[in-house]
Amino acid sequence: MITENQYFDGNVKSLGYETAEGRSTIGIINPGEYTFGTAQKEIMHVIEGELTALLPDAAEWQNIKAGNSFEVPANSSFKVKANVQTAYLCQYR
Repeated sequence: MITENQYFDGNVKSLGYETAEGRSTIGIINPGEYTFGTAQKEIMHVIEGELTALLPDAAEWQNIKAGNSFEVPANSSFKVKANVQTAYLCQYR
């Protein structure tokens, strides 16, 4: 089954699906700054574009370019900024 998700007044949209490895979403982030929360460990892969991320317990923002990823522990929140539309794959493990 494929699920549709919309956040932040439609500025972040994704399609969700599940495989043997677990639940994932693939989506697009419009330019802006957003705060996400996660109940599960999350691995976010930037497919196209670029994000700047402020991860839990970090003091400085990190640039995450296409082809790179970052991890967020369960039960935490993180911030991302996008200057251009950015495509991502998010795996929940």
